[in-house]
Amino acid sequence: MKIRILWPAGHLTATLDETPTAAALAAALPVSASANTWGEEVYFDTGVRVALEHDAQQVVEPGTVAFWTEGDALALPYGPTPISRGGESRLASPCNVLGSFDGDPRLLATVRDGDPVRVELA
Repeated sequence: MKIRILWPAGHLTATLDETPTAAALAAALPVSASANTWGEEVYFDTGVRVALEHDAQQVVEPGTVAFWTEGDALALPYGPTPISRGGESRLASPCNVLGSFDGDPRLLATVRDGDPVRVELA
């Protein structure tokens, strides 16, 4: 499944794996929210409530599309966060991994705190 994430300065598409969380997110789309930034990560509330999956991860590759169950939010790291060690992308806590961006995730650097963000099926 493909999704598109749009914000005022750009957009990216991502390919999601078949997971329970991805299915729950797809059922809720389209979703609009206000962006938050945390180091080189963008996250925002989706209104979707899901459980932590057995293969949740805290350290992921930049460009991973993750779901932060503690905040009902998509977590989109494109580089180090304030708690990273070295250049890794370390999320606030373990997150469900949904897939990855198709393009350069560094485009997320143009997202500003408070920007409107929309997620839709691509």
